[in-house]
Amino acid sequence: MRRFIELSHVIRDDMPSYPGLPRPKITAYLTHEESRSRYEGKAEFWISKVEMIGNTATYLDSPFHRFPNAPDLSSIPLESVAGLEGIVLDADADNADNADNADESKREIRAENLEFEKAELKDRAVLIRTGWDQRWESEAYWEPGPFLSSELAELLIECGVKLVGVDFWNVDDIFDLSRPIHTKLLAANILIVENLCNLSALPRKGFRFYAVPLRIAKGSSIPVRAFAEIDE
Repeated sequence: MRRFIELSHVIRDDMPSYPGLPRPKITAYLTHEESRSRYEGKAEFWISKVEMIGNTATYLDSPFHRFPNAPDLSSIPLESVAGLEGIVLDADADNADNADNADESKREIRAENLEFEKAELKDRAVLIRTGWDQRWESEAYWEPGPFLSSELAELLIECGVKLVGVDFWNVDDIFDLSRPIHTKLLAANILIVENLCNLSALPRKGFRFYAVPLRIAKGSSIPVRAFAEIDE
């Protein structure tokens, strides 16, 4: 028996987006009522109109997000985003929801704070759980949050991971405009999924991870329906 666990946030009209970027607009290009005349009263359809940036809700970054000549969303192979063996790594308590946002050392997630063997990360989707997603739909979500250390990013690359997912809003320290974590991971063709949720519902291992993006040429980032599949 298979069980699916939702790991992505719902996208709603005018919901908060990445700070400084526009909110999504979800409206109707054509309503049910307006469409009736087109079908002589025999049928009616709602045609949605969605206007949003790629960095909305739970989204995936392609290498093109950082590098102009790197693979874009249309070039990502399905085996990199569908059915990946997953592993959840719990961050140190200092990096969880009650972290001191002003203290960079408490927000930084370092390798020594995570329990894993290098061999068990190869070819996996590595999902880092902090509990920050509990702040979703509040202003507190967009406060300076957890971020990955450069040493951890280098270790993940060395271990040959396929994808890195986090339950907070930026793998980088938002105050470091060089964005070293995005740079390192995407240069190594390691995909990034930010703003995951519900990682507390997952076991440490024994699940498959999915985060399939739309196949958009020149697409850099896009919301995904991220979920896990567990055999029981």
